[in-house]
Amino acid sequence: MPFVYILECSDGSFYTGSTIDLEYRIAQHEFGEGGDYTRKRRPLRLVWYSEFARIDDAFGWERRIHGWSRAKKKLLIEGRYGELPGWSKRQRSERSAAE
Repeated sequence: MPFVYILECSDGSFYTGSTIDLEYRIAQHEFGEGGDYTRKRRPLRLVWYSEFARIDDAFGWERRIHGWSRAKKKLLIEGRYGELPGWSKRQRSERSAAE
C-alpha cells in the first residue's frame, strides 16, 4: 500500500515523502540513501504517516503537504485535524455555504 510520511530531522526540520514500502524507505533514509536533504540531517524520526489506497492519491497529498507551513504540518503531526484549514470536504462546504 502507498504511504505519505513526515520525518523530523536532527535539525528540527520536517521532510515529507511518499512510498509504497514505508519500512524500507525509512531504512533508506536512516542509512543515508534517502536523498541529500535527509542524508545531511540524520538521525531522523518518523513523526507521521498515512496509508492510501492508490499511489496517485498518496503522491497528491505529499505534494500538498510540501506546500504547507511548518505550523500546519505540526497540526497534522499532532492529530489536530479539526484545526487544519480546508482539511475536510465538509469544512470546505461549510465555508463556501457561509460566504
